[in-house]
Amino acid sequence: MKIGIPRALLYYKNEKFWTTLFTELGFEYIISPETDCAILSRGEILSIDETCLPIKLLLGHVDWLIGKCDYVFVPRVAYRHKLQMCTRFMAQTDLVANTFRDREDFKLLFYSVGEPTHNCEREAVYKMAKFLKVKKAVFKEAYATAKAAQMFYERFRTERQKEKVDTTQKIKILLVAHAYSVGDAYIGKPVIAMLKAMGCEPVIAEYGDERDCIRASYAVSKSMPWAYNRHLVGAVELYKDHVDGAVLLTAFPCGTDSMVNEYIIHAFKGLPMITLTVDAQDGSAGMETRLESFIDIITLRKERSHDA
Repeated sequence: MKIGIPRALLYYKNEKFWTTLFTELGFEYIISPETDCAILSRGEILSIDETCLPIKLLLGHVDWLIGKCDYVFVPRVAYRHKLQMCTRFMAQTDLVANTFRDREDFKLLFYSVGEPTHNCEREAVYKMAKFLKVKKAVFKEAYATAKAAQMFYERFRTERQKEKVDTTQKIKILLVAHAYSVGDAYIGKPVIAMLKAMGCEPVIAEYGDERDCIRASYAVSKSMPWAYNRHLVGAVELYKDHVDGAVLLTAFPCGTDSMVNEYIIHAFKGLPMITLTVDAQDGSAGMETRLESFIDIITLRKERSHDA
């Protein structure tokens, strides 16, 4: 049996966990390729205009997988660390199921984290494994191995970034964007490449330790409900004194980001910031010009500070 994993949305949070889990359970898997024009165009065709860009990309990646695997894996997740998720993660399984309901070669595999309980993810994944006829003993070992692999990867990534922040002499720019934006070849990777080409060291907010960032976020807001946005807000709080500026990168039209980014701008007034919004029609020329101007301002500011 072969499981298809769309390279979109939750994939960028759970890559090591999912790939290790399916391997340990004894299943082959296939991951859709990096986002390209064909995947993006297909996702647009399958979506209504008001759909946010990450969901359009999800549909494009699912479409690419159909016919290449036995099941396409699209989990439903309503809570993370007992915090609420954006509604897109609650609805994505149903959205995919309905979008491709007429495709005879499409079968959906998912798990559903619907309650903010202690073992909600484990119980949800176990139900999926049971559906796949995996024995409980095999699942328990596979789940533990997968969680350990994910934790090791995240810890390594966080420590490696901290080392760069502490040692680099380059201008450090905090890239405040969700995992599914930072990691995507259309949304986030071009911005990272631009910053590096300008001689900067990109510091990825998403790479900050998730639990530490969420705890830190409460010093900024006690009422923000969304887990992923709390991660980013807390990362700004933790990194604000270690970077020279921040880029708030969002995918159009993200409702949570439209509110939270404004909140960040007002809460961290001492940190130079720029907001970049990517949609399905954007080229990179205008974005590159804005980034260049932003870096020039930061460079001038540092020079004046040094001279003083």
